[in-house]
Amino acid sequence: MTRRTVATEVTTDGVALHAGRMIRMTLAPAPVDYGIVFRRSDMGGAEFPARYDRVTETRLGTVLGEGDVRVGVVEHLMAAVAGAGIDDLIVTLDGPEPPILDGDALAYLDLIGRAGIRETAGKLSAVHVLRRVEVGSDGITAALVPAKKRIFDFEIVFPSAAIGVQRMEWIFSPEGFRKDIAPARTFGFMHELETLNRAGLGRGASLDNTLAIAGDKVVNGHLLRFPDEFVRHKILDALGDLALAGGPVIGRFEGRRSGHALNNALLRALFSDPSNFRVADVA
Repeated sequence: MTRRTVATEVTTDGVALHAGRMIRMTLAPAPVDYGIVFRRSDMGGAEFPARYDRVTETRLGTVLGEGDVRVGVVEHLMAAVAGAGIDDLIVTLDGPEPPILDGDALAYLDLIGRAGIRETAGKLSAVHVLRRVEVGSDGITAALVPAKKRIFDFEIVFPSAAIGVQRMEWIFSPEGFRKDIAPARTFGFMHELETLNRAGLGRGASLDNTLAIAGDKVVNGHLLRFPDEFVRHKILDALGDLALAGGPVIGRFEGRRSGHALNNALLRALFSDPSNFRVADVA
């Protein structure tokens, strides 16, 4: 398979989830083998690659950085990039995060659709998992297991009856991503919002872009698109985090209450030993 980039430049504006300010984002074609690169136009055009080893923080989203230049909450956009099969892309932002848009990956996927997709002459390589790699403990774990396809098996457990225990197994396909995973919105708990706001976080969260949970109820339940939307969004996050591997990860991802920190730790563990993986062209 050949590599792919967007056919034309496309721009959108929207509020940032944590910073709470308006952000302009432009997706632009990139040269062959350029990879996914984030550029901060408000910081002199400084840029860095979207790679697992550039992750600097994972508390409330995956944050990439190099020196003083950072971009946070990249996982939703990276999931859309992976779902669309984009390999080379320049993402330019005039602020610290992509706009949250609808809190899902579908809005980004539609943006990529507006730009169109162009195949290039480069060859696409994938990371094949050769043996089981696992991180975490005490029932909170993330693992990659050898498999011929990209499979996600995720389980979450929350005390709120609005979520409870949810589990889903999903085999990646571009069509399946658009239908089953991309529409799943991010979620948060109302009792945590005040604390986040005092810390300068969550200022862009609203009842239009985030599923809000208060006690055992989803406050804006009319936005729910799936009965098990919460575990679907966790798969969306995991796909976006794994997209920082530098190519598709062929294997089975098993997440048990895992989040961005464990997802990143898993990639670091995978690449720490060359016997764990093999990089090969996608036929």
